[in-house]
Amino acid sequence: MSRRDRHPHEPRTEPEHAAPPGEAPDPAAAPAPAEGAGEAVAKSDDPAGLYKDRWLRAEAELQDFRRRSLREWDEARRSAEERVMLELITAIDDLERALEAARAAGAAEPWTEGVRLTVQRLREYLGRQGVVTLEPLGEKFDPAFHEAMLEIDAPPGRAPGDVVQVVLKGYARGDRALRPARVIVARAPADPLSGGPRANGDA
Repeated sequence: MSRRDRHPHEPRTEPEHAAPPGEAPDPAAAPAPAEGAGEAVAKSDDPAGLYKDRWLRAEAELQDFRRRSLREWDEARRSAEERVMLELITAIDDLERALEAARAAGAAEPWTEGVRLTVQRLREYLGRQGVVTLEPLGEKFDPAFHEAMLEIDAPPGRAPGDVVQVVLKGYARGDRALRPARVIVARAPADPLSGGPRANGDA
């Protein structure tokens, strides 16, 4: 059936912008591609960029893992060293008590001198490892390095908060205590009228 013989109410099957026979289609009449479609195609067609991004992420994660592992290993090594040092400190305490008891009992000087030299050697080893002895008599109480066993009224010449007696020597390594010093701390004298501590500045 020719175009002229087509029924007037029959729907047209030709595209709306179809070009006449024998002519090339008009590029301007073609529908434009969706926005961003070209960029998505370009990204999917660039495996080098995708692999580079994955490699950078993996490299960052590996560096974080190395730093964390090094920090954990260093902490474990330090903890193991300090356990051994605490055992040596306990041995020093025992030897010093034995030395005091031997001297009080009138032991021979060569024997006590041998014990004293042993204690000295142990202390020298700890010193090479950065361990220092805490004997805070007369210093201000520091809870990071001292452990208060008792509080007493401040004696003459001492202010509240001063360490007035060291019950057991402490040891520190770096910025933390291996074993805090056990001490007795001064406090403000009690007010005889109120029964409580006397405020600073009161007569």
